[in-house]
Amino acid sequence: MADKLALPLLLPSTPSSKPLSHHQLSKTPFLTSSLSSPPPPLKPLHHDVFLHQNPNSKQPITQHNPRTYNRTRIGKSRDPNLGKPWSYHGLSPQGHKTLSSLLESCFDFNQLHALLSKLFEPYKDNPVESSELRALLKGLRYHKKVDLALCVFDWFMKQKELEYMLDNTVVALVISMLGKEGRVSSALNLFNELVDKSFSFDVYSYTSLISAFSNSGRYRDAVMVFKKMEEEGCKPTVFTYNVVLDVFGKMGTSWNKIMSLVEKIKSDGIVFDEYTYNTLISCCKRGALHEEAAQFFEEMKDAGFSPGKVTYNALLDVYGKSHRLREAMKVMNEMEVRGFTPTSVTYNSVISAYAGEGMLDEAVRLKNQMPEKGLKPDVYTYTTLLSGFERAGKVESAMSIFEEMRNAGCKPNICTFNALIKMYGYRGKFADMMKIFDEINVCGLSPEIVTWNTLLAVFGQNGMDSEMSGVFKEMKRAGFIPERETFNTLISGYSRCGSFEEAMTVYRRMLDAGVTPDLSTYNTVLAALARGGMWEQSEKVLAEMEDGRCKPNELTHCSLLQAYANGKEIGRMLFLAEEVYSGVIEPRAELLKTLVLVCSKCDLLPETERAFSELKERGFSPDLNTLNSMVSIYGRRQMAAKVNEVLDYMKETGFTPNIVTYNSLMNMHSRSADFGKSEEILREAQAKGIKPDIISYNTVINAYCRNTRMKDAKRIFAEMRESGIVPDVITYNTFISNYAGDSFFEEAIGVVRYMISNGCRPNQSTYNSIVDGYCKLHRKDEAKLFAEDLRNLDPRAPKDEDRRLLERIAKKCR
Repeated sequence: MADKLALPLLLPSTPSSKPLSHHQLSKTPFLTSSLSSPPPPLKPLHHDVFLHQNPNSKQPITQHNPRTYNRTRIGKSRDPNLGKPWSYHGLSPQGHKTLSSLLESCFDFNQLHALLSKLFEPYKDNPVESSELRALLKGLRYHKKVDLALCVFDWFMKQKELEYMLDNTVVALVISMLGKEGRVSSALNLFNELVDKSFSFDVYSYTSLISAFSNSGRYRDAVMVFKKMEEEGCKPTVFTYNVVLDVFGKMGTSWNKIMSLVEKIKSDGIVFDEYTYNTLISCCKRGALHEEAAQFFEEMKDAGFSPGKVTYNALLDVYGKSHRLREAMKVMNEMEVRGFTPTSVTYNSVISAYAGEGMLDEAVRLKNQMPEKGLKPDVYTYTTLLSGFERAGKVESAMSIFEEMRNAGCKPNICTFNALIKMYGYRGKFADMMKIFDEINVCGLSPEIVTWNTLLAVFGQNGMDSEMSGVFKEMKRAGFIPERETFNTLISGYSRCGSFEEAMTVYRRMLDAGVTPDLSTYNTVLAALARGGMWEQSEKVLAEMEDGRCKPNELTHCSLLQAYANGKEIGRMLFLAEEVYSGVIEPRAELLKTLVLVCSKCDLLPETERAFSELKERGFSPDLNTLNSMVSIYGRRQMAAKVNEVLDYMKETGFTPNIVTYNSLMNMHSRSADFGKSEEILREAQAKGIKPDIISYNTVINAYCRNTRMKDAKRIFAEMRESGIVPDVITYNTFISNYAGDSFFEEAIGVVRYMISNGCRPNQSTYNSIVDGYCKLHRKDEAKLFAEDLRNLDPRAPKDEDRRLLERIAKKCR
């Protein structure tokens, strides 16, 4: 297993998760697409963007003109208006007149050739620099006539005698305009067309294309352009590096790779500016790297920069994503002291920090404070709260927030719908979930990659592997490329379905697709290992992470606790718990909640109560899973008074019981004298719209079987099958063990035949129950006859099962 889990440090970057368009990177000497299927040939820029297309008018740019090779710094030697509003500087009187004509509302496009020919005619015999063309294009852009500017450039590209005017200042300007208009494929077409004509690009043209790709979400392509730029010996500026750092942050590049680029910037002698620091702080969000963000914040101040509102909001966002409430509040207070009025972004970050810690009442209080500060809660505010209540299991409160959002006239965004899909899906309300999915299109939105990932996660959480596979196929059919989070979700989902090998196959496919593992990937793999109790492999993965690949967080240690618990390594689990309580590992909310869960699962009552007390004493709010763990351990011990205390707390604090809560209550009553109440609990859950699962029905069946109410047990079994739930080996074994225990061996064997005929394989417990029943009555000969005749009953039984049973009979019937 260890060899399957060797996670390489540096792999190709994540592909774009947007639906594929027919515009992909051209296979030219400049840039080659890494996508599996080759794209169609690229057309010249003016073929697919501009008006008045003329495919026969393309003229080559000759190589003899030295102006073609000049690398002019935009806004430096040839643009005295750098940093100022656009003016008519650079335009000749005729250029000024031409611009005015172009801006006239009654301008006729048929006049374009005549108008521009008149402007540029003097320059055909008297070459000058490109300021006339550049100033004209900038003037049109300033007046928001981008399409017209592009038409002017298209006309210019067809004039062979004016080719000397095309320099990097013009190229960078046009690429920038195309990028801002979302026409990034057209920008690439222009770039590749100029490459074919041996045009020599400077840093500003390269940076314009990198920015265009970045703004359109094509991060992988942006990185490829950056690499090509370096290969061509074109030295990046601080602006180039800032854009690339931003791309790395958005695409979830590993922290090691980001820091390698930072070191390269320093070694190139590039001095960081304010934007560099702001970008680096933002890059810390994905891995919840709050310490690193704080370090860059201090470095920024030491470098002589005064943090502005953008800086403070970026740092707050990191603290919010890291659930660092104390630090977030400190930054917010510092902002106000420095005279920066908090914005909606500020409040949303702090609300996120509160919600992440489960302190939802405080988060709502902050939301209510916003109007007092002249701010209006926005879609991010409401969605953050909705998601917080969903995670805590407070469905009614989540829906209340949703209704308040709609009543306030705040239109839901795709993130809102994703949160609602998750809320309904995790609770098995698939009809409601699909209504929400359908409503996305009604609201004029489209499902995004996160929407599909949420559906995958829902079906994985519910153990529905075939549905998960179906969603994955639909997602790809819709044109979405699987991204890192998709692979992480599939790994998690298949492991939850018990398909660990399939989960690891997905992981290998992820690596083959060139997707770099990040912190969430490591945590997903650890969670998969934890479900199988594979603690030794988990420790190896943790060591690999600590070896500089990425910084473990609280979820990492949560998975390690789960691995120890499921692997029955109680000593290791409790040792790790002590490291949490003592502060060696910071006692975060999720860690303490996990400790409640694993101690309850291992039936360690004092340890469970201690973890629960630590959680509350440190100011963290328990969530529904934590409270369910307390109900479960108290219920198993028939501590009804304690169970009622927890239920009262849930009611007082607005938690909505789920099927896990009801299952624990059914289990408690199934083992009591009042065993009939387990069915009453089942009916209560159904009345509240909660669909029972196989555990629910098995628990009630067991309650009746244990008390020889076989008629009622059969009634529940029939209801179970009618509801669409397939009985498992536990269901059948419950009947078999109780029939055999009451000496009804014919009925017990009849159940074995029935389960086999319905595709459920007996296990060792199935046959142990029957032979033990015979031995209990000292009917050794009948027990041996059953074992020796097992092949007639179950031809597919393991070949040594009869021998194993005979050995068991020999021990039991001495």
